[in-house]
Amino acid sequence: MTSPTPISEPPSGSAPVSPSGSAPVSADSPGFAPAASPASPAVSPVLAEVVRSGFVEGRHRGSLVVLAADGSVDRALGDVAAPVFPRSTNKPMQAAAVLRAGLDLSGERLALAAASHSGEPFHLDLVRTMLAEHGLTADQLQTPADLPLDPEEAESYLASGRVRDRLTMNCSGKHTAMLAASALNGWPLDTYLDEAHPLQLLVADGIRSASGEDVAHVGTDGCGAPLLSLSLTGLARAFRHFVTAGPGTPERRVADAMRAHPEYVAGTRRPDTWLMQALPGTLCKMGAEAVQALALPDGRALAFKIDDGATRTLGPVLARTLRLMGLDDPILARLADAPLFGGGARVGEIRAAF
Repeated sequence: MTSPTPISEPPSGSAPVSPSGSAPVSADSPGFAPAASPASPAVSPVLAEVVRSGFVEGRHRGSLVVLAADGSVDRALGDVAAPVFPRSTNKPMQAAAVLRAGLDLSGERLALAAASHSGEPFHLDLVRTMLAEHGLTADQLQTPADLPLDPEEAESYLASGRVRDRLTMNCSGKHTAMLAASALNGWPLDTYLDEAHPLQLLVADGIRSASGEDVAHVGTDGCGAPLLSLSLTGLARAFRHFVTAGPGTPERRVADAMRAHPEYVAGTRRPDTWLMQALPGTLCKMGAEAVQALALPDGRALAFKIDDGATRTLGPVLARTLRLMGLDDPILARLADAPLFGGGARVGEIRAAF
């Protein structure tokens, strides 16, 4: 196995250039950051730039890993071995746990169990249906009351006179599945989010198995569920495991449902949906605080996190990484397009910087 190499490296003896080729790369660019002192943590490389009116007014740092088809680390930027909170990129592992607990979900229902849904009517209707199918009510959900995740849906929701609701929160599909699995097994419903609950122990076992590493930190996610840390390498390895698992296994069933029904994983105006629709066989999931994980059907995978949590960077960074992995599809231009506006007109963009 060859050693990991930086994703972008200038030819020997040449002057470094920017991604646009118009200006020298600064000391903030990947591979040119000044060394950190022994007493301070390493400085993450710049993965994205904020360009307004031709002027770089901001930079977003982070770390990124790409796995080869055999699961080895092919390319890396930043510290890809340090633990991060994967946020909602953990959801496929959580959905696999409810299957392992004996809950029989498939199709749209299983995709919704792994979703950060947009709160569109078809999402909310299916959550209500699933609750009713398992003898549950929305009052038993322990999600925080929230508006639809999609801004357009949130505006329509508020305009209709409705208020924040537990069912509307983007994790309500996952919580419904967790409640249903607990009810099926006679496990307590009022403590289904406790770290020591039997279902959450199944989740933790599944995360360790899929990622091939131990959990270094446990926190509480935005929806209230236990949040288990992984390295970016472990996260990419977990997504690879889901697409390469044998047919009929919990992991493969989750991956197949998400890829067959991506609109239930995210929403009609969401990049994860667009990408899985455009590139059949791709498993893709974003998480809060700018985490992204993806696996291709051939076993290649990636994961990255932007340090400051700026989700506006996800599309450009993801598109650039997929291009460097050899993909060429019109969806990448759509993902990469992250405009900045001034006075109602487009005046700049968020762009990848590696």
